[in-house]
Amino acid sequence: MCCRFYIKENDPDFAPIVEGAEKSGLFLRVQKTHPAPLVRAGEVRPTDVAAVLAMDKQKKPALFPMIWGFTVPGRKIPVINARTESAAENPLFREAWEKHRCVIPASWYIEWQHLPSEDGRSTIKTKYAIQPKDANLTYLCGLYRIENGLPVFVIVTKASSEDVSHIHDRMPLILPKKAIRHWINPEVKATNLLPYAVTELVSEKAEESS
Repeated sequence: MCCRFYIKENDPDFAPIVEGAEKSGLFLRVQKTHPAPLVRAGEVRPTDVAAVLAMDKQKKPALFPMIWGFTVPGRKIPVINARTESAAENPLFREAWEKHRCVIPASWYIEWQHLPSEDGRSTIKTKYAIQPKDANLTYLCGLYRIENGLPVFVIVTKASSEDVSHIHDRMPLILPKKAIRHWINPEVKATNLLPYAVTELVSEKAEESS
């Protein structure tokens, strides 16, 4: 799963991404209706607004501000992840899987390792920052749709690679930079890109935050 990702402060690689989202025609609309501003640095959490890459109406790659999480009637919290194994058949994600894919740039994603304490009565949680080996940015694959006139997204997940399976059995689907333009192109089948998923990852313990 993936319930947090991180944007490094004053990152020259990330600045153009944020600036691109702020220039979007959707920026003011999202800012007027959503209580939290576009996250420019630090941890990004569900219901936050993030800079996301998707196709525009002219079928060209463009950056947009999007809200993290699909809302579902009768459910108090939004759905934030979609599984590669079932998204194509799941009614909640089926259309987005085929036509509305996106990429969420990040510095790294965050995951917690859960291990039992020595007495077995509690759980010890260790927070990790995880990113592709030798990469400046992490390209998280996602799906998006429009809710009440505003774009919302989920992050696609897969079984963890060997490098991080000791931390968690799920991880975001991450593609190399050269493949992200294909992921957001609805003329390319999503399943054809899954073999190109990044599997070489590095992790380190991260500081806890509230």
